[in-house]
Amino acid sequence: MQRRTFVAAAPAALMAQGSGKLKFGIDLFSLRGQGWTAFEYLDYCAKHGAKVVHFSEIRFLGGLEKAHLEKVRDHARKHGIEVEIGMLSICPTAARFDPKQGTAEEQLARMIDASVIVGAPIVRAVLGDWRDRASDTPLDKHIENTVKTLRAVRSRVLDAGKKIAIENHGGDLQGRELKMLIETAGKDFVGACIDSGNPTWAIEDPHVTLETLAPYVLTSHVRDSAVWRTPEGAAMQWTRMGEGNVNILDWVKKFNALCPGKAMSLEIIVTGTRPFPYYQPEFWKAYRTTPAWEFARFAAIAEKGKPRDSRSAPPKERAAALEREDLESSIDWLRANQLL
Repeated sequence: MQRRTFVAAAPAALMAQGSGKLKFGIDLFSLRGQGWTAFEYLDYCAKHGAKVVHFSEIRFLGGLEKAHLEKVRDHARKHGIEVEIGMLSICPTAARFDPKQGTAEEQLARMIDASVIVGAPIVRAVLGDWRDRASDTPLDKHIENTVKTLRAVRSRVLDAGKKIAIENHGGDLQGRELKMLIETAGKDFVGACIDSGNPTWAIEDPHVTLETLAPYVLTSHVRDSAVWRTPEGAAMQWTRMGEGNVNILDWVKKFNALCPGKAMSLEIIVTGTRPFPYYQPEFWKAYRTTPAWEFARFAAIAEKGKPRDSRSAPPKERAAALEREDLESSIDWLRANQLL
Protein backbone atom coordinates (compact mmCIF):
# COMPACT_ATOMS: atom_id res chain seq x y z
CA MET A 1 0.00 0.00 0.00
CA GLN A 2 1.38 3.41 -0.92
CA ARG A 3 2.06 5.78 1.98
CA ARG A 4 -0.47 8.39 0.78
CA THR A 5 -3.18 5.71 0.58
CA PHE A 6 -2.34 4.53 4.08
CA VAL A 7 -2.43 8.03 5.59
CA ALA A 8 -5.79 8.77 3.95
CA ALA A 9 -7.28 5.44 5.06
CA ALA A 10 -5.81 5.34 8.57
CA PRO A 11 -8.26 7.74 10.25
CA ALA A 12 -11.25 5.47 9.71
CA ALA A 13 -9.57 2.60 11.54
CA LEU A 14 -8.23 4.82 14.29
CA MET A 15 -11.57 6.57 14.80
CA ALA A 16 -13.31 3.21 14.95
CA GLN A 17 -11.04 2.30 17.88
CA GLY A 18 -11.73 5.61 19.58
CA SER A 19 -8.93 8.02 20.37
CA GLY A 20 -10.28 9.90 23.39
CA LYS A 21 -11.29 13.49 23.86
CA LEU A 22 -9.57 16.35 22.13
CA LYS A 23 -6.82 18.37 23.75
CA PHE A 24 -8.94 21.49 23.49
CA GLY A 25 -7.32 24.86 23.03
CA ILE A 26 -8.20 28.41 22.01
CA ASP A 27 -6.11 30.53 19.66
CA LEU A 28 -6.49 34.09 20.89
CA PHE A 29 -6.87 35.43 17.37
CA SER A 30 -10.45 34.25 17.85
CA LEU A 31 -10.70 37.08 20.40
CA ARG A 32 -8.53 39.63 18.60
CA GLY A 33 -10.90 42.55 19.15
CA GLN A 34 -11.36 42.19 22.90
CA GLY A 35 -8.43 44.35 23.99
CA TRP A 36 -7.90 42.22 27.10
CA THR A 37 -4.76 41.60 29.12
CA ALA A 38 -3.04 38.21 28.95
CA PHE A 39 -4.57 37.40 32.34
CA GLU A 40 -8.09 38.25 31.19
CA TYR A 41 -7.63 36.05 28.11
CA LEU A 42 -6.52 33.18 30.34
CA ASP A 43 -9.47 33.65 32.69
CA TYR A 44 -11.95 33.61 29.79
CA CYS A 45 -10.38 30.53 28.20
CA ALA A 46 -10.33 28.68 31.53
CA LYS A 47 -14.04 29.47 31.96
CA HIS A 48 -14.72 27.75 28.65
CA GLY A 49 -12.69 24.64 29.40
CA ALA A 50 -9.51 25.29 27.38
CA LYS A 51 -6.49 23.19 28.27
CA VAL A 52 -4.23 25.13 25.90
CA VAL A 53 -4.14 28.85 25.17
CA HIS A 54 -2.32 29.83 22.01
CA PHE A 55 -0.93 33.38 22.13
CA SER A 56 -0.45 33.59 18.37
CA GLU A 57 0.95 37.14 18.42
CA ILE A 58 3.04 39.13 20.90
CA ARG A 59 0.24 41.68 21.34
CA PHE A 60 -1.91 39.08 23.08
CA LEU A 61 0.87 38.38 25.58
CA GLY A 62 1.23 42.07 26.34
CA GLY A 63 5.01 42.13 25.98
CA LEU A 64 8.08 39.94 26.33
CA GLU A 65 9.54 41.30 29.56
CA LYS A 66 10.78 38.48 31.80
CA ALA A 67 8.82 39.53 34.90
CA HIS A 68 5.61 39.85 32.88
CA LEU A 69 6.05 36.48 31.18
CA GLU A 70 6.64 34.83 34.54
CA LYS A 71 3.33 36.27 35.79
CA VAL A 72 1.56 34.98 32.65
CA ARG A 73 3.13 31.54 33.19
CA ASP A 74 2.03 31.44 36.82
CA HIS A 75 -1.50 32.60 35.99
CA ALA A 76 -1.80 29.89 33.33
CA ARG A 77 -0.56 27.24 35.73
CA LYS A 78 -3.13 28.34 38.29
CA HIS A 79 -5.80 27.46 35.73
CA GLY A 80 -4.07 24.23 34.64
CA ILE A 81 -3.53 25.71 31.16
CA GLU A 82 -0.63 25.00 28.81
CA VAL A 83 0.66 28.08 27.01
CA GLU A 84 1.78 28.23 23.38
CA ILE A 85 3.23 31.41 21.90
CA GLY A 86 3.69 32.73 18.40
CA MET A 87 4.77 35.49 16.06
CA LEU A 88 4.24 36.44 12.43
CA SER A 89 6.66 36.32 9.49
CA ILE A 90 10.23 35.05 9.77
CA CYS A 91 10.82 35.37 6.01
CA PRO A 92 12.71 38.63 5.26
CA THR A 93 11.39 38.74 1.66
CA ALA A 94 7.73 38.20 2.58
CA ALA A 95 5.21 41.01 2.32
CA ARG A 96 4.16 40.55 5.94
CA PHE A 97 7.70 40.64 7.40
CA ASP A 98 8.34 43.63 9.68
CA PRO A 99 12.03 44.69 9.45
CA LYS A 100 11.47 47.40 12.08
CA GLN A 101 11.50 44.64 14.70
CA GLY A 102 14.99 43.46 13.74
CA THR A 103 16.27 40.69 11.53
CA ALA A 104 14.23 37.52 11.18
CA GLU A 105 16.80 35.66 13.27
CA GLU A 106 16.70 38.29 16.01
CA GLN A 107 12.91 38.27 16.15
CA LEU A 108 12.72 34.48 16.31
CA ALA A 109 15.49 34.31 18.93
CA ARG A 110 13.52 36.67 21.19
CA MET A 111 10.52 34.38 20.94
CA ILE A 112 12.59 31.30 21.74
CA ASP A 113 13.85 33.03 24.89
CA ALA A 114 10.26 34.02 25.74
CA SER A 115 9.08 30.43 25.29
CA VAL A 116 11.57 29.29 27.92
CA ILE A 117 10.34 31.88 30.43
CA VAL A 118 6.62 31.33 29.87
CA GLY A 119 6.94 27.54 29.60
CA ALA A 120 5.68 27.19 26.02
CA PRO A 121 6.79 24.03 24.18
CA ILE A 122 6.61 25.68 20.76
CA VAL A 123 6.94 29.00 18.97
CA ARG A 124 4.54 29.40 16.07
CA ALA A 125 5.75 31.43 13.10
CA VAL A 126 4.74 31.98 9.48
CA LEU A 127 6.34 32.55 6.10
CA GLY A 128 3.86 35.21 4.99
CA ASP A 129 0.48 35.22 3.27
CA TRP A 130 -1.27 34.86 -0.11
CA ARG A 131 0.60 37.85 -1.58
CA ASP A 132 3.86 35.89 -1.54
CA ARG A 133 2.55 33.26 -3.96
CA ALA A 134 2.37 35.72 -6.86
CA SER A 135 5.04 38.28 -5.94
CA ASP A 136 8.06 39.12 -8.08
CA THR A 137 10.09 36.94 -5.73
CA PRO A 138 9.33 33.27 -6.49
CA LEU A 139 7.69 31.28 -3.70
CA ASP A 140 10.65 28.89 -3.71
CA LYS A 141 12.91 31.83 -2.79
CA HIS A 142 10.63 32.80 0.09
CA ILE A 143 10.77 29.20 1.31
CA GLU A 144 14.56 29.19 0.98
CA ASN A 145 14.82 32.40 3.02
CA THR A 146 12.53 31.00 5.72
CA VAL A 147 14.69 27.88 5.92
CA LYS A 148 17.80 30.07 6.30
CA THR A 149 16.19 31.85 9.24
CA LEU A 150 15.29 28.56 10.88
CA ARG A 151 18.70 27.01 10.40
CA ALA A 152 20.34 30.10 11.88
CA VAL A 153 18.59 29.46 15.21
CA ARG A 154 18.66 25.65 15.19
CA SER A 155 21.14 25.21 18.03
CA ARG A 156 19.31 27.80 20.12
CA VAL A 157 16.00 25.97 19.66
CA LEU A 158 17.47 22.57 20.48
CA ASP A 159 19.36 23.88 23.51
CA ALA A 160 16.11 25.35 24.80
CA GLY A 161 14.26 22.07 24.25
CA LYS A 162 11.67 23.78 22.05
CA LYS A 163 10.34 23.47 18.49
CA ILE A 164 9.27 25.95 15.84
CA ALA A 165 5.78 25.37 14.41
CA ILE A 166 5.41 26.89 10.93
CA GLU A 167 1.82 27.58 9.93
CA ASN A 168 0.20 27.23 6.52
CA HIS A 169 -0.83 30.85 6.85
CA GLY A 170 -3.20 33.13 4.96
CA GLY A 171 -2.87 31.25 1.68
CA ASP A 172 0.94 31.25 1.58
CA LEU A 173 1.77 27.53 1.55
CA GLN A 174 -0.07 24.43 0.44
CA GLY A 175 0.48 21.30 2.48
CA ARG A 176 3.16 19.72 0.32
CA GLU A 177 5.09 23.03 0.24
CA LEU A 178 5.09 23.32 4.02
CA LYS A 179 6.16 19.68 4.27
CA MET A 180 9.13 20.45 2.00
CA LEU A 181 10.03 23.51 4.10
CA ILE A 182 9.97 21.47 7.32
CA GLU A 183 12.04 18.61 5.92
CA THR A 184 14.57 20.99 4.38
CA ALA A 185 14.98 23.02 7.56
CA GLY A 186 15.11 19.94 9.80
CA LYS A 187 12.21 18.09 11.36
CA ASP A 188 14.27 17.61 14.54
CA PHE A 189 13.34 21.18 15.51
CA VAL A 190 10.70 22.34 12.99
CA GLY A 191 7.14 21.11 12.59
CA ALA A 192 3.72 22.33 11.50
CA CYS A 193 1.05 24.49 13.02
CA ILE A 194 -1.70 23.12 10.82
CA ASP A 195 -4.57 25.49 10.06
CA SER A 196 -7.80 23.92 8.77
CA GLY A 197 -9.18 27.17 7.35
CA ASN A 198 -6.18 28.48 5.46
CA PRO A 199 -6.07 25.66 2.87
CA THR A 200 -9.26 27.02 1.31
CA TRP A 201 -7.35 30.30 0.77
CA ALA A 202 -4.83 28.28 -1.24
CA ILE A 203 -7.32 26.22 -3.35
CA GLU A 204 -6.57 23.13 -1.26
CA ASP A 205 -8.93 20.65 0.40
CA PRO A 206 -8.21 20.85 4.17
CA HIS A 207 -8.25 17.06 4.31
CA VAL A 208 -5.39 16.93 1.79
CA THR A 209 -3.46 19.34 4.02
CA LEU A 210 -4.03 17.16 7.08
CA GLU A 211 -3.11 13.93 5.28
CA THR A 212 0.12 15.57 4.08
CA LEU A 213 1.19 17.28 7.31
CA ALA A 214 -0.08 14.91 10.02
CA PRO A 215 3.37 13.41 10.78
CA TYR A 216 4.80 16.91 11.31
CA VAL A 217 2.01 18.52 13.35
CA LEU A 218 2.97 20.23 16.60
CA THR A 219 -0.21 22.26 17.12
CA SER A 220 -3.21 23.58 15.22
CA HIS A 221 -5.63 26.38 14.38
CA VAL A 222 -9.10 25.06 13.54
CA ARG A 223 -12.16 26.63 11.90
CA ASP A 224 -14.72 25.70 9.26
CA SER A 225 -15.04 26.90 5.65
CA ALA A 226 -17.74 27.10 2.99
CA VAL A 227 -16.73 26.71 -0.67
CA TRP A 228 -18.94 26.90 -3.77
CA ARG A 229 -18.82 27.24 -7.54
CA THR A 230 -19.10 30.59 -9.32
CA PRO A 231 -19.10 31.43 -13.06
CA GLU A 232 -15.46 32.54 -12.68
CA GLY A 233 -14.33 29.50 -10.67
CA ALA A 234 -15.12 29.30 -6.96
CA ALA A 235 -15.62 31.38 -3.83
CA MET A 236 -15.34 30.74 -0.11
CA GLN A 237 -16.03 32.06 3.36
CA TRP A 238 -14.72 31.10 6.77
CA THR A 239 -17.53 30.17 9.15
CA ARG A 240 -18.36 29.05 12.63
CA MET A 241 -17.71 25.35 13.26
CA GLY A 242 -20.38 23.19 11.64
CA GLU A 243 -21.61 25.88 9.26
CA GLY A 244 -19.26 25.13 6.33
CA ASN A 245 -19.13 22.29 3.80
CA VAL A 246 -15.57 20.92 4.07
CA ASN A 247 -16.72 18.12 6.43
CA ILE A 248 -15.00 19.70 9.42
CA LEU A 249 -16.39 17.05 11.77
CA ASP A 250 -14.43 14.32 10.02
CA TRP A 251 -11.41 16.64 9.82
CA VAL A 252 -11.39 17.10 13.59
CA LYS A 253 -11.81 13.36 14.16
CA LYS A 254 -8.96 12.63 11.74
CA PHE A 255 -6.80 15.19 13.50
CA ASN A 256 -7.47 13.60 16.87
CA ALA A 257 -6.61 10.18 15.44
CA LEU A 258 -3.52 11.13 13.43
CA CYS A 259 -2.12 13.76 15.81
CA PRO A 260 -2.90 12.38 19.28
CA GLY A 261 -2.01 14.65 22.16
CA LYS A 262 -1.61 17.74 19.97
CA ALA A 263 -3.67 20.82 20.78
CA MET A 264 -6.81 21.33 18.72
CA SER A 265 -7.15 25.09 19.13
CA LEU A 266 -10.16 26.92 17.74
CA GLU A 267 -9.28 29.98 15.66
CA ILE A 268 -12.73 31.19 14.68
CA ILE A 269 -12.82 33.86 11.99
CA VAL A 270 -16.06 34.54 10.12
CA THR A 271 -15.35 36.35 6.86
CA GLY A 272 -16.98 37.79 3.79
CA THR A 273 -16.71 36.11 0.40
CA ARG A 274 -13.30 35.54 -1.19
CA PRO A 275 -13.32 34.75 -4.94
CA PHE A 276 -11.01 32.34 -6.77
CA PRO A 277 -11.35 33.06 -10.51
CA TYR A 278 -9.43 30.00 -11.62
CA TYR A 279 -10.94 30.00 -15.12
CA GLN A 280 -8.75 33.03 -15.79
CA PRO A 281 -5.24 32.04 -16.98
CA GLU A 282 -3.49 34.72 -14.90
CA PHE A 283 -4.91 33.21 -11.70
CA TRP A 284 -2.58 30.23 -12.11
CA LYS A 285 0.59 32.32 -11.84
CA ALA A 286 0.41 31.61 -8.11
CA TYR A 287 -0.42 27.89 -8.44
CA ARG A 288 1.57 26.49 -11.36
CA THR A 289 3.01 23.64 -9.28
CA THR A 290 -0.33 22.51 -7.80
CA PRO A 291 -0.93 18.85 -8.76
CA ALA A 292 -4.17 18.26 -10.65
CA TRP A 293 -5.26 15.50 -8.26
CA GLU A 294 -5.02 17.87 -5.30
CA PHE A 295 -6.89 20.69 -7.01
CA ALA A 296 -9.58 18.21 -8.07
CA ARG A 297 -10.38 17.53 -4.43
CA PHE A 298 -10.83 21.25 -3.76
CA ALA A 299 -12.98 21.60 -6.89
CA ALA A 300 -15.15 18.68 -5.73
CA ILE A 301 -15.98 20.55 -2.51
CA ALA A 302 -16.93 23.63 -4.54
CA GLU A 303 -19.19 21.55 -6.80
CA LYS A 304 -21.25 20.45 -3.80
CA GLY A 305 -21.37 23.88 -2.17
CA LYS A 306 -24.16 26.44 -2.26
CA PRO A 307 -23.59 30.20 -2.56
CA ARG A 308 -23.62 32.12 0.71
CA ASP A 309 -24.47 35.70 1.53
CA SER A 310 -21.64 37.62 3.14
CA ARG A 311 -22.15 38.60 6.74
CA SER A 312 -22.07 42.36 6.99
CA ALA A 313 -19.29 43.88 9.04
CA PRO A 314 -20.77 44.57 12.47
CA PRO A 315 -20.83 48.03 14.03
CA LYS A 316 -17.66 48.74 15.99
CA GLU A 317 -19.48 48.50 19.32
CA ARG A 318 -20.83 45.06 18.35
CA ALA A 319 -17.67 43.49 16.91
CA ALA A 320 -16.08 42.21 20.13
CA ALA A 321 -19.30 40.60 21.34
CA LEU A 322 -19.78 38.92 17.96
CA GLU A 323 -16.28 37.41 18.15
CA ARG A 324 -17.20 35.83 21.48
CA GLU A 325 -20.48 34.56 20.09
CA ASP A 326 -18.73 32.99 17.08
CA LEU A 327 -16.20 31.27 19.34
CA GLU A 328 -18.71 30.13 21.96
CA SER A 329 -21.03 28.77 19.27
CA SER A 330 -18.10 26.74 17.93
CA ILE A 331 -17.26 25.42 21.40
CA ASP A 332 -20.91 24.40 21.78
CA TRP A 333 -20.65 22.57 18.43
CA LEU A 334 -17.66 20.58 19.70
CA ARG A 335 -19.62 19.60 22.81
CA ALA A 336 -22.75 18.72 20.82
CA ASN A 337 -20.62 16.35 18.73
CA GLN A 338 -19.13 14.79 21.88
CA LEU A 339 -15.63 15.97 21.06
CA LEU A 340 -15.07 17.63 24.44
